[in-house]
Amino acid sequence: MARPHDTAYELRASALRCLVEPDPAAKTGGVAALVEAARSGTITVDRAAVFDEPAAIPGRPARPELVPPRLVGRRSMATVEGRAMLVHALAHIEFNAVNLALDAVWRFPGMPDGYYFDWLRVASEEALHFKLLAGHLKTLGYTYGDFPGHDSLWEMVAKTSCDVLARMALVPRTMEARGLDAIPPLRAKLAQAGDPAAAGILDVLLRDEVGHVEIGNRWYFYLCEQRGLEPVATYDDLTVQYTAPVLKGPFNVEGRRAAGFTEAELARYALDALPAGA
Repeated sequence: MARPHDTAYELRASALRCLVEPDPAAKTGGVAALVEAARSGTITVDRAAVFDEPAAIPGRPARPELVPPRLVGRRSMATVEGRAMLVHALAHIEFNAVNLALDAVWRFPGMPDGYYFDWLRVASEEALHFKLLAGHLKTLGYTYGDFPGHDSLWEMVAKTSCDVLARMALVPRTMEARGLDAIPPLRAKLAQAGDPAAAGILDVLLRDEVGHVEIGNRWYFYLCEQRGLEPVATYDDLTVQYTAPVLKGPFNVEGRRAAGFTEAELARYALDALPAGA
């Protein structure tokens, strides 16, 4: 790995150091320090820097065990253990989302400063989500790592490591946008199961994920304009090129609209939409 800048607060080198940190508390604490530096104006951005990719990326703890998605286990809302499995699965997604945001900061040179600060914001909010879910998991008698997890989100991050356009198209606009569809019914199940605290955390997740997907959309359209590409056709081509997952409804059309999807894109989802207000 290229030697990071001596200052602790060059944003992209610091994001890389946070990314390779395996301990969740240290990782989220490092993100918080970067956010504080950004707020105080003591951070710089080297847009031209190119770093060698370290071997241990992303940094993560020895547990949870990573298994294929079909082996993660069923999540019955009828038992505390079942609810804990669901909360754990969400915490694992949010931990990976911290890593994907940090990866978006360090990996791609030559973007405007606003791009890097947008993804620092995403990392900060995903870190909050992880802490909220991990904390709630403890109230159920479990800790992060007690159940297995899968690596589907990071696999798409790795696939798109060579092109920021593909990354914006297929991670925030595809993988994370699936959360806009999944959170409302999960929130309803948790509330119905008598876990209002978990339901409230999912309200925070949905609110913030709309903003995260909007950031992905905004930079995707920016890059399409820079490269002279038509966004919808380009997205379709990228999903084939990178073997992106086929999207399945029902779709949160309201949430996707708020996140910046175009009406032409939303028309694809309208026939299989979540009920309004779900």
